[in-house]
Amino acid sequence: MARISGVDLQKNKRIDIALTKIYGIGRVSATKILAEASVEPSLRAQDLTEAQVSALRKSIDTSYKVEGDLRKEISMHIKRLVDLGTYKGVRHRKNLPVRGQRTSTNARTRKGPKKSTVSTKKK
Repeated sequence: MARISGVDLQKNKRIDIALTKIYGIGRVSATKILAEASVEPSLRAQDLTEAQVSALRKSIDTSYKVEGDLRKEISMHIKRLVDLGTYKGVRHRKNLPVRGQRTSTNARTRKGPKKSTVSTKKK
């Protein structure tokens, strides 16, 4: 099993799909990485030689910020917005949608499950 950037790639997947399991690498970046490392995209991850795995590692390490470093950078950007008190930072702080979506009816993913309203019962 190939291990790149601290992620075990699924061995039965094609290498161009398996690389997308690494945080920060999508389909387009995966094809660029494979072209740079001169690895056939249709190969399965289990069929890679050690030289190909090391070429992939080298290509990713030199060109891309992935996994922990990328997560840390993104969280630092969000923390900066929150500290400055920008509109986006306030939305992050309140756990509301940041990119202009409506909140009166939707946004359940961001706001969480509905909170039941407390009403007084009349007899």
